[in-house]
Amino acid sequence: MTVAIYLAHLNPVTKAHVEIIEELKKENQVRVMPVIFMNKGNEVNSRSFPFNFELRKKMLQAVFADSISVLSNYTFYAPFAKYMPPLFSPFSWSLKKQILDGLSEDYFTYTGDRVEGFVLRLYGLNPKIGTRKAISASFVKEKMFEAARGKDTGWEKDVPPEVIKIIHENWDVVKKYSTVKDLTYRILGMKFPNDGFW
Repeated sequence: MTVAIYLAHLNPVTKAHVEIIEELKKENQVRVMPVIFMNKGNEVNSRSFPFNFELRKKMLQAVFADSISVLSNYTFYAPFAKYMPPLFSPFSWSLKKQILDGLSEDYFTYTGDRVEGFVLRLYGLNPKIGTRKAISASFVKEKMFEAARGKDTGWEKDVPPEVIKIIHENWDVVKKYSTVKDLTYRILGMKFPNDGFW
């Protein structure tokens, strides 16, 4: 069976993510790899990346149980600038090896972003570029932050019930990042945290 690799932030998991994964599951074995940024042995979390890997994995497993694999292969290690420029940095090629660890040739990666698809193609990661969903995790996250500051935003309508429960159980994380500045770099359609970039 072909393996579909879904590389994404998933911060948080939304109904759009669920729709994508359900579609991929119809004809493929699905490996979801939430992006992780590590600096000195600790995961970097910020306004753009509030939920750590374990929480995002818990969100995915709450919805899909063991019908998908949730792996930590898509991990960048500080300084993140060492992965630049793509193709010329040996570290960017080591990331490809991490992503494909244990896989045969019968796979493809999925993205809804054309720029990201272009980069994945350059790396020979067999991208399939889907249609970008109307609701993004960034939009939902901003609505959550507004809710944490006391506004009624209705963010829950774009999130699966299983994930809503996990987010409410970890509402302190949302509150923590709701009032801080977003410190990220955007490079080739990908966001990187400032903390650990250089």
